[in-house]
Amino acid sequence: MSPLRDLLAGVGVLFQGLGIIVRHPRLFVLGAIPPLITSVLFVVAFVALVTNVTDLTAWLTPFADGWSEGWATTLRVAAGIVLIAAAVMLMVVAFTGLTLALGFPLYDKIAESVDDHLGDAPPPFDDSIARTVVRAVRQSLGLILVSLLISIPMFLAGFIPVVGQTVVPVVSGMIGGWLLTIELLSTPFERRRLLRVSDRREAMRRRRFLVWGFGIPSYLLLAVPFVAVLAFPAVTAGGTVLARRLLPPAPPAPPQAPHGYAPRAHPGQPGHPGMPPVPPAPPQGHYGPPPGPGHPGR
Repeated sequence: MSPLRDLLAGVGVLFQGLGIIVRHPRLFVLGAIPPLITSVLFVVAFVALVTNVTDLTAWLTPFADGWSEGWATTLRVAAGIVLIAAAVMLMVVAFTGLTLALGFPLYDKIAESVDDHLGDAPPPFDDSIARTVVRAVRQSLGLILVSLLISIPMFLAGFIPVVGQTVVPVVSGMIGGWLLTIELLSTPFERRRLLRVSDRREAMRRRRFLVWGFGIPSYLLLAVPFVAVLAFPAVTAGGTVLARRLLPPAPPAPPQAPHGYAPRAHPGQPGHPGMPPVPPAPPQGHYGPPPGPGHPGR
């Protein structure tokens, strides 16, 4: 598939997730509760950043104090734009990881409902909530650290004229969308017993443009305060749809007999009332049948 078609297919995945949520309003209500809580925390942090961005850029660029006012202002405005763009990327990734960890049982229910809706759902994966939350927090902290390390060269690149105000925000959206998708794939991948971040990255590398087509618009939606509350359930449902595109279908779970039920033997099978009893098998040792009379050990 061509890159353009993959990009459009990725956008279609997001709309497919939205359609599933619209048809199941209860899933929207469940999925909107955790981001509402985390949105309040992150909006307060973002407002504090924007309010103090002038002082922050002046503190980060002390070498411009001796420049002319025009050049110093231009430099610090560019630095402020890049600083806010880097902070948004960091906040979106942290917001997603914290929300998924906070609402793990709810988003697991959304992933299960999406799989049931689309068919070929994977067999249930039983893991304790404590282990799941600890794993989610540990992996999210790793992704936040990666975001922070990427933000440093992006901030420095922001000082390059034109490039810092055009290329850097685009690259920020691509990287942010990629990291966000790693977070959003966590629940559907864990339902398929793929617990490592490397499992998600490997599957994503095979369909990069499909991932960007889904991840970049999702990243932009989640970057807008309180719009993220409305968008998060659709984005998480889209993450399950994307996981199904990236991975082969899961084998169906084997049917299990109800508790206390014993299968009935059919005519011609051992155990049927009309068949003679099956003689017991001779005892065997760990490595095979017991030695005969000519065996060296007799």
